[in-house]
Amino acid sequence: MKSIIEELYYGNIEPTELNNGESALKLKRKLSELVKIEEELTEALTDGDKEKFLKCIEQYNEFSGLSCADSFVTGFKLGARFAREMFT
Repeated sequence: MKSIIEELYYGNIEPTELNNGESALKLKRKLSELVKIEEELTEALTDGDKEKFLKCIEQYNEFSGLSCADSFVTGFKLGARFAREMFT
């Protein structure tokens, strides 16, 4: 039996799959609202403005992904420090 850390390392645990409660439903609703607003906005823009807007969304998504990964790593390290302190 592999440890939970090994399972996480080998990609057998998807942290987002563990979140299936009320917060996941809120996230899905917010994403749906965001997609609807983005579609309405892009329809109203000129071709040049639409290109700029979509580039902005793309850059924000990249930033958001990096930020979320950084927060995950920071949280994981903090949790490890708490665990270490419990046993020392």
